[in-house]
Amino acid sequence: MKKISFLSFLSLSFLFSFSQIQMPPAPDKIYGDLFVEVQMQHIFPDGKTFVDCVPKRKPTDIMYDYGLQKGPNFNLKKFVEENFEIPVTPVNNYKSDSTENVVAHIKRLWSVLKRNPDRVVEGSSLLALPYPYIVPGGRFREIYYWDSYFTMLGLKESGEIEMIDNMVKNFAYLIETYGHIPNGSRTYYLGRSQPPFFAAMVALLASVKGDSIYQEFLPAMEKEYQFWMDGSEKLKPGEAYRRVVKLKDGSILNRYWDDSMVPRQESWREDVLTAEKSGRNKIEMYKHLRAGAESGIDFSSRWFADKKNLVTIQTTDILAVDLNALLYNLEVTISKAKTINGSDSSAKEYRQKALLRSTGMDKYFWNKQLSFFTDYNFKTQKRNNNITPAGMYPFCFINEKPDYMSFLGTKVAAVLRQKLLKPGGFATTEFATGEQWDAPNGWAPLEWMMIWGLDRCGQKELAAEAANRWMKLNIKAYKQSKKLMEKYDVVSTDKEAGGGEYPGQDGFGWTNGVLLKLASVYGLPKE
Repeated sequence: MKKISFLSFLSLSFLFSFSQIQMPPAPDKIYGDLFVEVQMQHIFPDGKTFVDCVPKRKPTDIMYDYGLQKGPNFNLKKFVEENFEIPVTPVNNYKSDSTENVVAHIKRLWSVLKRNPDRVVEGSSLLALPYPYIVPGGRFREIYYWDSYFTMLGLKESGEIEMIDNMVKNFAYLIETYGHIPNGSRTYYLGRSQPPFFAAMVALLASVKGDSIYQEFLPAMEKEYQFWMDGSEKLKPGEAYRRVVKLKDGSILNRYWDDSMVPRQESWREDVLTAEKSGRNKIEMYKHLRAGAESGIDFSSRWFADKKNLVTIQTTDILAVDLNALLYNLEVTISKAKTINGSDSSAKEYRQKALLRSTGMDKYFWNKQLSFFTDYNFKTQKRNNNITPAGMYPFCFINEKPDYMSFLGTKVAAVLRQKLLKPGGFATTEFATGEQWDAPNGWAPLEWMMIWGLDRCGQKELAAEAANRWMKLNIKAYKQSKKLMEKYDVVSTDKEAGGGEYPGQDGFGWTNGVLLKLASVYGLPKE
């Protein structure tokens, strides 16, 4: 069999991405050398600052003047400040008074995190959305894909159904306009998506507004599915294209990917330095780093060949168990929507896709040695031995074999209790690497997926215990600071969480949502 090279696939994906749908240019394309100089000279401590700047005048005029003025005595920072509106990240998005309990704080916070429909501004990276939405908070000034599902859990508990509806409509708009839901509503995120929770959002909204919601958003779900499965029909066993891999036995499973071949614009300097430090092919490194960002787990030992260092990242070589569980859910949800529509034959087709995927997941992701679902490296043809929250995603979504899932539940509960359960909840991994998605940190979305998965596979006692530990940590930190944070140290619960490319952010959308949801299911912990 003639094999297609890695670079050939890069070329194919580049051509697909930018010929099928006209994507608006990212800041590096608009501002060229100015962009590179600002990022590489570290004009702003956070690489996301400049890419979120709004030009005060036409970009072409700014670049003309930049070309005239740059030279030995040129003041780059002053030039940027004179020509761009610099986004301001408040020290505190919102700080409640000393008497407000955490539930009241969150419900008041929704209005602080709300953004109204956007207007288009030439030269801005913001993708204008037609409906109101909730942002995470802090440096995250735009809507984010997978964040929003966990935010919606809390919006539902707060009775903010109209906002959930608006956010789902915004995501459907993004799918229709760009062919997928980008990582966030910025031009520099268009090369990638995030864990596909759209079908779960539709189900959440339908639980309140009825089955007509499935019909309303069926076209968007099908189009998103086409994005994730692009190229699957043409693959031969052993080949990969974009986000799809066809294994030697014919099983089709998915990986995280990004269609761009340059450093992440919002982390340009960091990616350039990481690629240089690695000594590896730079384009290959950028692909792995960007794919890690699409996973939402940016970054973690989960993606590292040596489980220690970012320079060994290998994300695009890995079939991800969480991604495939979410795509299973997308297939099942499309099937349900088609059944409601009366399209029985088409519904059966998607149901069969889901069954085939679940069979492949059992074969490639169930790690008998560890008694846990783990990722699979299709290049080495070996399962990874990392115990991560991703291994609980199948328990959240798979329905057709409850006895089997219940049997496995006893095993995975023992693994989680031994490997990841800490005083403040579940750690993200066993390893402390300094990356933000590794120990000792815990994150609200992963806490929810593990608790939800444990509950569904019959491990209700551990689910309740983990929920109680996580809520206590959130509330303890809130009482001390009157803030809710993006992530927490679940090992040393008196310490602030660290790691990653930016300081801890408060606000915070998904923490708020998960805390309200857990409180509704388990009740707030007693003092």
